Amino acid sequence: MTKQAGVAKLREIMTNYYIEAKTARENKRLVAWITSGGPVEPLIALDIIPVYPENHGAMIGASKMGADLCRKAEEMGYSGDLCSYARSDFACSLTNGGPIGGLPEPDMLICCNNICGTVLKWYEIQARYYGVPLFIFDTPFCHTDYTPEIARYVKNQIGEYLDFLEEVTGKKVDLDHLAEVGRLSVEGQRLWQAVLDTAMHHPSPISAFDAFIYMALIVTLRGTQQVVDFYAGLLDEMKTRIAQGIGVVKEEKYRLLWDNIPIWYRMKWLSEKFASYGACLVADTYTSAWCGSLKYIDENDFLNSMAEGYTRIYLNIGVDERARTIMEMVKKYDAQGLVIHSNRSCKPYSLGQYDIQMMVEKELGIPTVVIEADMVDERSFSEAQIETRIEAFMELLAERSVI
Repeated sequence: MTKQAGVAKLREIMTNYYIEAKTARENKRLVAWITSGGPVEPLIALDIIPVYPENHGAMIGASKMGADLCRKAEEMGYSGDLCSYARSDFACSLTNGGPIGGLPEPDMLICCNNICGTVLKWYEIQARYYGVPLFIFDTPFCHTDYTPEIARYVKNQIGEYLDFLEEVTGKKVDLDHLAEVGRLSVEGQRLWQAVLDTAMHHPSPISAFDAFIYMALIVTLRGTQQVVDFYAGLLDEMKTRIAQGIGVVKEEKYRLLWDNIPIWYRMKWLSEKFASYGACLVADTYTSAWCGSLKYIDENDFLNSMAEGYTRIYLNIGVDERARTIMEMVKKYDAQGLVIHSNRSCKPYSLGQYDIQMMVEKELGIPTVVIEADMVDERSFSEAQIETRIEAFMELLAERSVI
């Protein structure tokens, strides 16, 4: 599977996925809107189609439709300081806007707050708008440890979650089938991690910008054979590139780590800008978040271990833990610098980044740069300012490499 073939296959899978979701009622299937970090496996086990407004928000950003939709949401009365994923989603619901003409109407909403607190009000608003039931899966913040009290609390909610789904669907959850979905979920996550880990090779056969695109399946269809097959093929392609000495950046000189959500509408510009200096963003904290729970989940006891896996994700841990994670990634992927996207929209992701920046610089002695922007709303992007910061950052890297 070549890069072009991989992207084409991904596009085909995602197109079919959205067609299935949009024709769900005609085929007597149910649709659940779910947050990106939510426990999707029970939905897959009950043949409910999961739809992700955040994934749709990324598509809106990549299609450069974010500014217009966010502006419309502000005209509806929503603050411009709110998450641009949420604002674009509110506007799409009223206008059937966006690159695919809006999302299919949900039969239920599943909100897990392990990514942020905004989703609570976001999903409450949409549950009222569509007149459908809402389940909130609450994951306490893990500043340092996953305590026995947290474990009991979250595990109890899994039972409540299954009860909710059975009540809404009128079906009993087949626990054996759910266990199989769990095994496929873990296998897919392992393969995705293996794909990301090919970036440990010099030169790297994949960049974070590639990963931002390829991650779509581990988010939307986690727990299916389709995901396992796709990432197995992608891993083979990465191994082929390594064997042939093919790097994603020609004459790779510098290896960098990216922190935060991509700037969806400027990925090509940023990719080319860094590549012009021979710099490859070999890893990032965003795409790896969907396999970061592997050390907590037991594929042979998925139902009982998923509570910890879904609680201890990157955005639900303290600043010290996040800094430690970043420093481990810097060492693992042999990165020489850190690029921090201070994301106007995502407060939980951006809060503490300057502390993390100081910790990384002090502990590892590598240069860092902060880029201030927004993941979807183009109005918050200043090309001249960001270009100046990147130039200064790359000059510093060049000076350090000479020393």
